[in-house]
Amino acid sequence: MAALPNYRWHLAPDGLATRRQLRAMGLRPGGQDVAAELKRPRRRRGPLVAYLYRIALAKPVRPMTPARATALAKAMLARRTCPNCRTDAGYCIPRSLGMCGTCISHEEQRSR
Repeated sequence: MAALPNYRWHLAPDGLATRRQLRAMGLRPGGQDVAAELKRPRRRRGPLVAYLYRIALAKPVRPMTPARATALAKAMLARRTCPNCRTDAGYCIPRSLGMCGTCISHEEQRSR
């Protein structure tokens, strides 16, 4: 197995892009292997690594079908629904908290 080429931040050659850059162009990797790595050095930790894909081999993003849109809407509703009060919080409830802000404030008042 050959090692991937490494490039420093902002020094990747033309024709390569990250997943986000591909998505902004309306493309997806489409099953191709990673072509290279992009590394951004940091002072106190290891470098940030982004994988690069060939733009020429990328495929167009699949269109959103009505069934996929419905499934996505249900999943987002589940993330917004508070498990305590069963209401739509209007935002995605953090998993670290596990409940909406109203339920958290009620819990704090009860503990006093």
